[in-house]
Amino acid sequence: MNTSGNETHVIFGSGPIGLALMKVLASQGKRVRIINRSGALPQAVPPGVELRRGDAADPDAARALCQGAVVVYNCANPAYTEWPEKFPPLQAGVLAGAASVGAKLVAMENVYMYGPTGGRPMTEDLPYAATSRKGRVRARLAEELLAAHAAGKVRVAIGRASDFFGPGALQSTSGERMFAPALAGKTVQVLGNPDLLHTYTYVPDIASGLAILGQRDEALGQAWHLPSAQTITTRQFIEQICQMNHQKPHIQAAPRLLIQALGLFNPLMRELVEMLYEFEEPFIVDNTRFGKTFGDIATPLPEAIRCTAQWFLERAGKLNGSALPAPDAQA
Repeated sequence: MNTSGNETHVIFGSGPIGLALMKVLASQGKRVRIINRSGALPQAVPPGVELRRGDAADPDAARALCQGAVVVYNCANPAYTEWPEKFPPLQAGVLAGAASVGAKLVAMENVYMYGPTGGRPMTEDLPYAATSRKGRVRARLAEELLAAHAAGKVRVAIGRASDFFGPGALQSTSGERMFAPALAGKTVQVLGNPDLLHTYTYVPDIASGLAILGQRDEALGQAWHLPSAQTITTRQFIEQICQMNHQKPHIQAAPRLLIQALGLFNPLMRELVEMLYEFEEPFIVDNTRFGKTFGDIATPLPEAIRCTAQWFLERAGKLNGSALPAPDAQA
């Protein structure tokens, strides 16, 4: 069931995915309310979008912020080092807000809950077998969402994606640490084995997928792997980035022992240690079910990489308004 432009769509979180979803919904003529803790955005607010300041972990505040909503999207994330403490109350607040107004709740998740698969492609029917602390948190949150749906408390749809990249995505493992050095011809340091298959998901495709989940009733009560282009190896992914700026690829894999040693002093690196399995076996996210149900809307990978490279080069002041050629027009 499609919503009309007079109904409000509420987005909690203004990271790369929340901002991309804001643009998708605004382009469809929806009334959008986007909420974060600062009340500020790193870009201009599009027409038809209302920016509000609020704490999603406060149920009373979340209820007030959700007034008038037909769909609520949870794209908010606590700091990576604070998941066990802050994620449960954050989700509880958003769920309370959506339930209070009878809105659908579309939750953005990753795929940590599945745990290591031995290289087997991840499908939505895989059991939750997380071996990491963050994966167990993700599994518990997903179970709580689906239980709330089954109990009739709130109508829920879940979208899941792999490591993401795209304009504005700086902190992802496939963000600034990969694109900036690759485009500059410098060495890209990667986790694990770069010659294993690894699914990377384009942020605008994630946003388009979440918008579909919010507007199609057949999405409810289920988790969906959001659109991703073909899976290639991390080395091939970096090579395509380098080609965008006519650079030769230079790749260095960080040994597990080095990551573990750095984790003794760096809290973020310490959190990465338990997730290294994602880069030490093929990491393939299968989104066949989404494509069969809603259509294949994934941006071709070369075009997605080109648009992301364009953004990073413009950010670095290297393009001066010129555009990178389309992939099929490159030499």
